[in-house]
Amino acid sequence: MTSPDSPDDSRAARALLDAVVAISTDLDLHRVLSRIVESACELTGATYGALGVVDRTGGLQNFVIHGMDPEARDRIGDLPHGRGILGVVIDDPRPLRLDDLTQHPQSYGFPPGHPPMTTFLGVPIEVHGTVFGNLYLTEKHGGFTDEDVQTVTALAGAAGHVIGNARTYGLSERRRQWLEATGRVGDALQPPIPVDDAFAEVVRILRSVTTARAVAVVHLDEDGAVVEASDGPEAAALQDLLDREGDALLDPSDPRDLQPVVLDGRPRFAVVLPMRSALSASNALLAVFDDDERLQDAQEQQLMHSFADHVGLALDRTRAVQDREQLAILSDRDRIARDLHDLVIQRLFATGMRLQGLRMLADRPEFAAGLDRAVDDIDLTVKDIRGTIFELQSRKEASLRRDVRKLVKEYVEALGFAPAVRTAGPVDTAVPDQVQVELLAVLREALSNIARHARATLAEVQLDVTSRDVVLQVVDDGVGLPSEVHESGLRNARTRASALGGRFTLGPHAPRGTALRWQVPLRQ
Repeated sequence: MTSPDSPDDSRAARALLDAVVAISTDLDLHRVLSRIVESACELTGATYGALGVVDRTGGLQNFVIHGMDPEARDRIGDLPHGRGILGVVIDDPRPLRLDDLTQHPQSYGFPPGHPPMTTFLGVPIEVHGTVFGNLYLTEKHGGFTDEDVQTVTALAGAAGHVIGNARTYGLSERRRQWLEATGRVGDALQPPIPVDDAFAEVVRILRSVTTARAVAVVHLDEDGAVVEASDGPEAAALQDLLDREGDALLDPSDPRDLQPVVLDGRPRFAVVLPMRSALSASNALLAVFDDDERLQDAQEQQLMHSFADHVGLALDRTRAVQDREQLAILSDRDRIARDLHDLVIQRLFATGMRLQGLRMLADRPEFAAGLDRAVDDIDLTVKDIRGTIFELQSRKEASLRRDVRKLVKEYVEALGFAPAVRTAGPVDTAVPDQVQVELLAVLREALSNIARHARATLAEVQLDVTSRDVVLQVVDDGVGLPSEVHESGLRNARTRASALGGRFTLGPHAPRGTALRWQVPLRQ
């Protein structure tokens, strides 16, 4: 037996110290695990080494191997899951040394292509008092000794502290990455931004921080789940996945954090992240990964769900700001409409009354005619302002007034002038959709005829809506109707009016030009 102060003990102590220093020089968890296995093999002279992390089910994950070339690993196939001798150390977390592991009652055997192994040493690694994983060593010439058990146990104790530090650093780094992603979401979803653009930016940010194979914003309704925006190399297959497995995958009564799925013919793992918010209750984030190593971590799952909550709140904020801006615009429009009605129209009306009073005192015909024209102009101005008031007060996104003005603008270049457009009555609220479609078609035909045949310098479009009818009148100062009128497009206008129970007339307009009148009832 060697004395405590023998050179062999000193060399062993230095070797163990060097191994501890070696495994302490990195904070990346996977590289730390690899260095632990390498150091254990060097300290004991084992040919093969492995470290398996114990998962939530009591099996092994993240199995790190040393001493075996890639070709041998490929021949073995699937990595061990924690059965047989490996499971003994899991069930009873104490050092286990065997001279011939094949003779143990729980020996599970080796798969085809596995190298032969006889001697065995298994030692658990604890992190903060909980078994993190097991260190396995095999194939030492002459078998493992008591000193090997002591050395590897000491290395495992030091490794527990190093792994704990690496996990703490890894968690802090992941938190930093998720916090940065959350900040990017807040910056990206600043209003005004369309919802589609917001969803596209969210999936890009989520995939950048998770490196998932595919991510998507999913909209849920009674007809199923629909991908609103997606990103990733396998994103094109997400809608098919939802069509096949959407009910089970998105079932709120079964809130599993991690679900195995098949995406584009490949086994994958899916995570569903509800976007908990007031305005996005029917939306969720879906992320699909090719392995579940990182997803097994409860802290990682919590960070992902916090990200989804923040996205929902950011979307709520964006929509609330947009709604507030829209409300401010509508309030301002109401104020303008009130001012036009209460101030401008009343003043014009009073001016017209005074002009009519002056006309009674006028004894010269040309003076009276001038006053009449002034009163007519004021009446026309009042009608225009009232049409503007209706347009300002309309809450509909679709607007017949706007469509009429837009259609008239299309013909300005062909006509060589801009026709006047006048409206009266509840044009945007009282005209049925079917009548609107036919009216716009008739107006297009009328403007086309003026551009092709009338040689006009002025034209006017008048649209009046009463309690019973909608009336479209288009007049011009052109050459008038020819002696023989070939009705082609005009026949269509007449047919449209007749089909809606209305009337269509086309005739001369004094002092020159043509007048078209298309009138149909509002109730069909």
